[in-house]
Amino acid sequence: MRRACQLAAELLEHLAPLVKPGVSTLELNDEAERWTQAHGAKSAPLGYHGFPKSICTSINEVVCHGIPSAEQVLKDGDIVNIDVTPILDGYYGDTSRMFFVGEPSPVAKKLVEVTEECLWRAIREVKPGARIGDIGAAIQEYAEAQGFSVVRDFVGHGVHRIFHAAPQVPHYGVRGKGKKLRPGMVFTIEPMINVGTYEVEVLADGWTAVTADRQLTAQFEHTIAVTRDGVEVLTLSPAKVTA
Repeated sequence: MRRACQLAAELLEHLAPLVKPGVSTLELNDEAERWTQAHGAKSAPLGYHGFPKSICTSINEVVCHGIPSAEQVLKDGDIVNIDVTPILDGYYGDTSRMFFVGEPSPVAKKLVEVTEECLWRAIREVKPGARIGDIGAAIQEYAEAQGFSVVRDFVGHGVHRIFHAAPQVPHYGVRGKGKKLRPGMVFTIEPMINVGTYEVEVLADGWTAVTADRQLTAQFEHTIAVTRDGVEVLTLSPAKVTA
């Protein structure tokens, strides 16, 4: 899992310089697929329940599962989430992060910063004996205090040699409730935070989820492992690991 997750982190770092105005999301997808194959891995999203591309690119009001396309060209002021899951030696490394395209609006900048902080507050809750509800509560408390809402329709999930496994990890909740965490558990935490309502709609393509009010949304995702004395972030980028 460590190797697969580090590969995922490296893939996001590789794509980062390409995220700029005038670049299509299909170009990002094709470079991700090329790089993944060159590193001896496969792209888990490609063909997963019929998903047609190798990564997810979710721009502005797209909550998750955005499908890359040649027609979708990044422009100044956009915010975009890139979600990658390479499979290496049968293990899935799952991570995503937000990118600014050019100069973001003040609201977009605050949303992205709050969403990343939500993720880290949630990660700090993880330790043996804690509960799944502690994770969601930490996210919900901070996001709502900042004036944003937390998506209910999509959750974090167990991941290992299976893409989506137990446990489910909601990003809202009540402290002290839910499954107890124990060493060896590996799962994603991936809060999706909205400017307006938490409600979402799925478009006619059957994949692209958007905010019901078409306001901005942001997401960050790490795969983490519960250790004997706390938590290990498996998808932390190499630059941050060595910093």
